[in-house]
Amino acid sequence: MHKIAILDDYQNTALKFGDWASLRKDAEITVIRDHIADEDALVERLLPFDILCVMRERTWFPRSVLARLTNLKLLASTGPWNAAIDIEAADELGITVCGTASSLTAASELTWALILAALRDIPREVASFRNGGWQVSVGRDLNGKTIGLLGLGYSGSATARVAQAFGMKTIAWSQNMTAESAAKYGAQYVSKDELLAASDILSIHVRLSERTRNLIGARELSLMQPHALLVNTARGPIVNEQALIDALNRKQIAGAAMDVFDVEPLPSNHPFRTMDNVIATSHIGYVTDGSYEFYYGESVENIRAWINGEPIRTLTSERREISYQTIAS
Repeated sequence: MHKIAILDDYQNTALKFGDWASLRKDAEITVIRDHIADEDALVERLLPFDILCVMRERTWFPRSVLARLTNLKLLASTGPWNAAIDIEAADELGITVCGTASSLTAASELTWALILAALRDIPREVASFRNGGWQVSVGRDLNGKTIGLLGLGYSGSATARVAQAFGMKTIAWSQNMTAESAAKYGAQYVSKDELLAASDILSIHVRLSERTRNLIGARELSLMQPHALLVNTARGPIVNEQALIDALNRKQIAGAAMDVFDVEPLPSNHPFRTMDNVIATSHIGYVTDGSYEFYYGESVENIRAWINGEPIRTLTSERREISYQTIAS
């Protein structure tokens, strides 16, 4: 019998998505709800398992962890890439890494939920309403304002479409963008500094990599307008955390709306939890029923196929993206 562990199932929902019952004749399934940050504790907990199902980048698997998981044969990741897995090390250690499809719109939808919540002060209005109050804020309009998009991939381009429906001017920049690629999504390509200086709302939609880590730091924040809102539904380390805290404390920008952080789950005493110019959620951009159908449904299919020696969606070390190969168990 194979031993499968499903990691970081914070809400105990994984078994509700995908046909896990179809695996029970070949495997024992254990659900781990708590997050294990310490490497030694993680290795000790996971050592008995030969198959791990991991939710995106909640738990990190560097070489130092993978080398100690001597029973591990299959690492079934959700999503089409996972920066938390040292795929080169997995390849060398004979550990197969596979992935799934992902929602193209879920993160963008949350982006707009955060923008609207911030500009119309929804959390404070709701709290006032529940306490018997009435009209405690004056909101800000979207129509006629400028949104700057740092990245125009599937999430950024979906965000652009909604911005244009609101009647916003859409400008964009990323390290690989061109005027032609921006124009495909109705956006005007500008320089990085112009993006920062001209945006009423700056929304981040690039992947985390060594090129994008700390892409927004103290210098970049100093270029933004005092009334600007920074929105991050991509990855926390793209924005230098301490620089952002300093800018928010000094009211250098009006506020931040965030779903992602350097350390997740975010420590209970973190400054972001108490700042009055921060609206934040607990990395729920992909936490939707549609996303979970992809993630856990296709993870089950990958695990079943691997057990049967059939084709699965492997993540390659070259691009960390899905390729279809036949991997025998």
